[in-house]
Amino acid sequence: MIKPRAALSFDLDNLWSYLKTHGDAGWVDYPSYLPRLLPPVLDWFAGRRLRLTFFVVGRDAARPENASALAALAPAGHEIGNHSLEHEPWLHTYPRRRIAAEIDAAEQAITAVTGVRPDGFRGPGFCWSPDLLEVLADRGYVYDASTLPTFLGPLGRAYYFARSRFEPEEKARRKGLFGGLSDGLRPSGPYVWALPSGRRLTEIPVTTIPVLKTPFHLSYLMYLARYSESLMSAYLRLALGACRRAGFGPSFLLHPLDFLGPEDAPGLAFFPGMDINKRKKMRLAGRVLDELAERFEIVPLGEYARGLAAGPRPLRVRPAGIVKTARAGGSS
Repeated sequence: MIKPRAALSFDLDNLWSYLKTHGDAGWVDYPSYLPRLLPPVLDWFAGRRLRLTFFVVGRDAARPENASALAALAPAGHEIGNHSLEHEPWLHTYPRRRIAAEIDAAEQAITAVTGVRPDGFRGPGFCWSPDLLEVLADRGYVYDASTLPTFLGPLGRAYYFARSRFEPEEKARRKGLFGGLSDGLRPSGPYVWALPSGRRLTEIPVTTIPVLKTPFHLSYLMYLARYSESLMSAYLRLALGACRRAGFGPSFLLHPLDFLGPEDAPGLAFFPGMDINKRKKMRLAGRVLDELAERFEIVPLGEYARGLAAGPRPLRVRPAGIVKTARAGGSS
């Protein structure tokens, strides 16, 4: 029996980008954990024969200390995606010309260090706008993967602000972080944006449970595991079953903090799940991906997107014009 496909991706948010989004001044020195994170993580994926898409931040690609670790991604069989230049979750507020410059600079840096020109994009903080989608279409991108269709964004933002020390102007800049209630009305599965220019672009959301619209990316599952691993497993099975019944394979998201313990990133204790040690996280990650692989064929996002385009059923088209809230949000 042929399994349906599921997409697997990994947002390479670095230590400095988490500090920057949180408002901590130490980000300006661009501290990095990529050189110690990636080699064991790549070995771990190789041992499980998994290929996935790594979304790389352009600023990291441009820094020599990260070059060796990032250069190892493509030879290991993984796809490369663009995760913006400066990892600013308010990218959607920028004018089109500035967005284009950001995407271009990131693309050049990523191509130079990895040897691969990305043709897929994920916005930092899952931000998007019609102008951003038009820029991606201008540059011939195959897909965007920036949306997180959930109703829980405002709760996440409230929690985030409660754990931070932002000045009022910084809170205003981050007011769209994690999105709003309307984001839960967007599809959980893939679709096609109908852009204002008349062009189209495939959208692959980070999948949430159909109908419920609650997340089940790995960080969320690990948060549940803090209370009960049985609860985590039952929730994952519910999510995967719901995707099968809805007729699509999930786009499943991983983050660096899913593979790092508190001893690896002590400055990030404000993140949920950073009180779980690395050994337990690796065990939980293996358990989750084994469950995913049992039900689906796991492929990188680009391969998933091209398969959708060649599939027997056309994707539903959604308008991407100027709306009151011209973005959807999250944390990545």
